[in-house]
Amino acid sequence: MRLVLKSVLALYLLLAFSFSLSAQHIVQGVVTDSLTKEPIPYASVHLQGTSEGTTTGSDGRFYFKTSRSQARLIVSTIGYNDYSNSINPASAPRFNIALSPTSYSLNEVTIKPKRERYRKKDNPAVDFVRQMIEQRKNHSPNEKEYWQRDRYEKTTFALNNFNEEKQQKWLYRKFKFLTEYVDTSAVTGKPILTVSARELLATDYYRNYPKSEKQVVKARKQAGVDEIFSKQGMQAAINEVFKDVDIYENNISLFTNKFVSPLSRMATGFYKYYLMDTLQVAGERCVDLTFVPYNSESFGFTGHLYVTLDSTYFVKRAVLNFPKKINLNFVDYMLLEQEFKRAEDGTRMLDHESITVEFKLAENTDGIFARRIADYNNYSFEPTEEKAKVFEKPERIIEGNEALSRSAAFWTENRPDEAITEQENSVDNLMTQLRSYPVYFWTEKVLTVLFTGYIPTSKEAPLFYIGPMNATISGNSLEGARVRVGGMTTAWLNPHWFGKGYMAYGFNDNRLKGLAEVEYSFKKKKEYANEFPIHSLKMRYESDVNQYGQNYLYTSKDNVFLALKRKKDDRIGYYQQAEMTYTNEFYSGFSFQLTARRRTDETSSLIPFLQKNGEVNDPVNQFSTTAAELKLRYAPNEKFFQTQWNRFPVSLDAPVFTLSHAIAGKGVLGSDYTYNHTEAGIQKRFWFSAFGYTDVILKAGKVWDKVPFPLLIMPNANLSYTIQPESYSLMNAMEFINDEYFSWDVTYFLNGWLFNRVPLLKKLKWREVLSCRGLYGNLSDKNNPALSDGLFAFPATTTSTMGRTPYVEVGVGVENIFKVLRFDYLWRLTYRELPGVDNSGLRISLHMTF
Repeated sequence: MRLVLKSVLALYLLLAFSFSLSAQHIVQGVVTDSLTKEPIPYASVHLQGTSEGTTTGSDGRFYFKTSRSQARLIVSTIGYNDYSNSINPASAPRFNIALSPTSYSLNEVTIKPKRERYRKKDNPAVDFVRQMIEQRKNHSPNEKEYWQRDRYEKTTFALNNFNEEKQQKWLYRKFKFLTEYVDTSAVTGKPILTVSARELLATDYYRNYPKSEKQVVKARKQAGVDEIFSKQGMQAAINEVFKDVDIYENNISLFTNKFVSPLSRMATGFYKYYLMDTLQVAGERCVDLTFVPYNSESFGFTGHLYVTLDSTYFVKRAVLNFPKKINLNFVDYMLLEQEFKRAEDGTRMLDHESITVEFKLAENTDGIFARRIADYNNYSFEPTEEKAKVFEKPERIIEGNEALSRSAAFWTENRPDEAITEQENSVDNLMTQLRSYPVYFWTEKVLTVLFTGYIPTSKEAPLFYIGPMNATISGNSLEGARVRVGGMTTAWLNPHWFGKGYMAYGFNDNRLKGLAEVEYSFKKKKEYANEFPIHSLKMRYESDVNQYGQNYLYTSKDNVFLALKRKKDDRIGYYQQAEMTYTNEFYSGFSFQLTARRRTDETSSLIPFLQKNGEVNDPVNQFSTTAAELKLRYAPNEKFFQTQWNRFPVSLDAPVFTLSHAIAGKGVLGSDYTYNHTEAGIQKRFWFSAFGYTDVILKAGKVWDKVPFPLLIMPNANLSYTIQPESYSLMNAMEFINDEYFSWDVTYFLNGWLFNRVPLLKKLKWREVLSCRGLYGNLSDKNNPALSDGLFAFPATTTSTMGRTPYVEVGVGVENIFKVLRFDYLWRLTYRELPGVDNSGLRISLHMTF
């Protein structure tokens, strides 16, 4: 009997245990703001009287398990009324919980969150904001003559939500040591694996008149997977993505875009405002001013400003988020927090700033967690001799070579006490272990080639780079298949002397081409020859093909991705050119270049030189010019991403002015012609706040003398199916030849301003693009071979002279397709009747942008 009782008891216990396992219920849902409808991240969700629960993620969602069939669900977070309700987890519903912000009564008028109506008129919140906007310059430090402050900054990138499940995936199983470096995010509470870390110690300086800003870098350190890129280039890109934020400006620049500030002059027409509860912020009584854009897809913020109630409208704390539906790529979540304190005279001082971002390439992925924190202290407003000396320096960022080699003791001594220093060397150790595995080592090498186009010849501090690899194989009508190999030296071989070159061979013309270049830099370089600022003397010799009427400004002419042409590429000759160039760039943005050039243009089977003498055309094999050229360029506050071989603008906000003149004299050093050619240009991006931006490029040029067609001006025709700036997608090579011109290239990026208002389209997050390119051109009688002897006949029978009608092509496009593609459909508006021309067409490009 006892045996039977034991057996029955064991059975009951087993059944009870089995039942408890099978009775695990799921509690899941989403928590949102009842006012803004935006998800509320990191809210506490738990069952009352238990330890069961979780916190919401960046998307406001929560998920946990419980064995309880009845419970009371509690949801709470700062600034919102608590949610409390009895639930039945066994029914497994999804909970959609809307938390209402606490309300605040101002002048006996209470504004409470309601869905039914929002009115600007007689709204105390709007009146409150207008007063803030009117007084936003009050107590601004930029109204003082000088200020300076110390800055500590740390930027980290990490694999997000690096939990046990993810650690068991095949990609990470080979690297079991990664678990040693897993940390917990102080912001999200999720496990993260930091893969890149940067720290900065610096002093910021500001002068009101003449207005100038400087930064003296005391120490800088960096490590991580992004070491495959140029250090200077990556730092410039990160600085542009995570820019210093001033909420008192009309626009806030982040992620290479501009967002309407909640204190912008146009803010009351862009945002809805609500006065919520009062609370103590750093010992001062403040009101919570909540704001949300009228259109949640537009480039603005949701958030809170905590404003003192002492008639100064002083912002003690600012919290800004992106609306969940914002038409912004790769940024799944963003939290910007700023804290301010007052000087004794009331001057506003930024004390602490942090920006937390979760990047995602696609939905249903964990993506990358990034955080930048900055602490500011030791403000000073008195002009001193030290400050005056700093402003005498020409560069914006003043950084000595010792900044990158500070000792660990220096960092420990100079970091703020509150700075996070745990695992400060973990990224260095992590990368050392990763690179000891061949699979990662070679993966990093392949990615380096894909992203930079060059193959380094050694693991660290390569002396030589082979490339660019995308120019290894190409082809054209003259050469047929073309192969090319080349490379360049780096500053690790010699910080002053640099070499570059390539050799190319065409299998149709059986002719060897090449480039040999040597450059001496008067400034000691850190990585590459073209680091800003350039002050150098360069000598080069090049012998290659000349594709008349084609000039790809932002890529190599041998780029294999341009090999597919919409028209036959048969306007090709040869040239040999020797140059000596002196270049000097200044921190002000001004630069000049002096070049002495000897050039020989040679005929080919596709481009014959036939000199007209009456009724006879005499063949000419080649002609030479010996010229001097001066180029002037002014680009104040220009920012660009530096690569091994080129610079790509990070921002086009700054204007770029150019002016050049080339001169040659007949008989001078063997020159066959007198030649004067002048060109001028201006380029600028114009922002229209919430309505997108426009890129404008204007150029004009003139050839002043009688010269053969190779020395005249040929509009830049784009024969590929790709979208190329400063080129004409529906024009044929050598279709027009001019000796004077004026051109424009205007592209308007609407950033989804129209599509965001269409219910179905706004889910696609496409963005509109409008473009118009054109030129007025003229060929004077003296340079027209049909009217003047001694010139070369135009080799193409389809070459035309332009009348008073300009050439114009317009386009309507859509970008942000799958976040990386842009399609434009183009129409040619003038000269449509010419033979062999395309009057319309579809063009494509890879265009990744936030």
